[in-house]
Amino acid sequence: VWAQGNETPAMSDVIDYVTIASTGDATDFGDTSDGSQRGRGCGSSIRGIYAGFQNPSKVNSIEYITIASTGDATDFGDMTAAKVDQAPASTKTRAIFSGGQTPSNLATIDYITIASTGDAADFGDLPNAENNADGTSDSHGGI
Repeated sequence: VWAQGNETPAMSDVIDYVTIASTGDATDFGDTSDGSQRGRGCGSSIRGIYAGFQNPSKVNSIEYITIASTGDATDFGDMTAAKVDQAPASTKTRAIFSGGQTPSNLATIDYITIASTGDAADFGDLPNAENNADGTSDSHGGI
């Protein structure tokens, strides 16, 4: 499942998906709450999480979808700051969003508990302020 992006001529509210076990074109899953760009996603086997958007200014929204069923995104809560281009990573229970841009680069790390809803909390800081990084994790906490 993936969401948003830059469509010509405007930002997109589209969420699409593919079934990895078979080949074929993407199918419409639903929509985000508004046409946005530069959000980042991660999730568990149950939920997909999208956070930090721009439309046209940066917003602090977090939205989620239930992966097993199609439908529109639902409000999850807010990031600690309105930012874009943060690096997400997740386990089956927790998601983190590191760095980002507000327009200055950030060193902050936010976290949420995927199975709940609510605002992100402070996890800690990166050694350097950065944006547009990639994130990944394993079941051992991202080591």
